[in-house]
Amino acid sequence: MSSEATAADKEERLKSALWYAIGQYVDDECLHKNLNATPQFIGALTELVYTQIANTSRDLETFANHAGRKVINTDDVMLLSRRNEGLETVMKQYLDQMRAKETPAGVTDKKQRGRPPGKATGKGKGKANN
Repeated sequence: MSSEATAADKEERLKSALWYAIGQYVDDECLHKNLNATPQFIGALTELVYTQIANTSRDLETFANHAGRKVINTDDVMLLSRRNEGLETVMKQYLDQMRAKETPAGVTDKKQRGRPPGKATGKGKGKANN
């Protein structure tokens, strides 16, 4: 019961922090554009954003688990962005820039696949049985 209460408390604190951050952003934008936003609007926007974050995190976890990994990586994020062409294009460009900074020119970091030469020990088809 204690862990459930702790989880609910954490969720409420996250929602409160998100509400505060969204409220600050909306207030700043309203000041710049001479508009007004009600607390109900900020609350509804907060719920929308929180639900979207929950769905996105669940999808990313599912993609990583399907790939047999416990850690989410850039491939999962790119897979998630596949339905939004504009977002996918921007993310690919950014990812290419990051990879270009990490890898010196002319160096490829390809993973070697298969068994190393001379290490074949299987007894499959075409293997001589001694």
